[in-house]
Amino acid sequence: MTYNVKFKKSIAKDLKKVGKPEAVRILTKIVAELPEIADSLPGLKGKFAGLKKYRIGSYRIVFAIIKNTIVITRIRHRKEVYRN
Repeated sequence: MTYNVKFKKSIAKDLKKVGKPEAVRILTKIVAELPEIADSLPGLKGKFAGLKKYRIGSYRIVFAIIKNTIVITRIRHRKEVYRN
């Protein structure tokens, strides 16, 4: 199933921390690949239960699937993605 991709407003702040070249690479992969493979990606546990993760290099994209839409909630480096 193919999904629509939406981003939370806070994603702009996350992408500023990443840097422009890396942000472009991440966004390109999200739009091109994520809608096709979202169902097969692993789910998270604990306080992030119900969300899924997608790995792009050292960065993790945390997202939720709501009906036919993927909502990207967080884009961060793997060391800090699961911290508050």
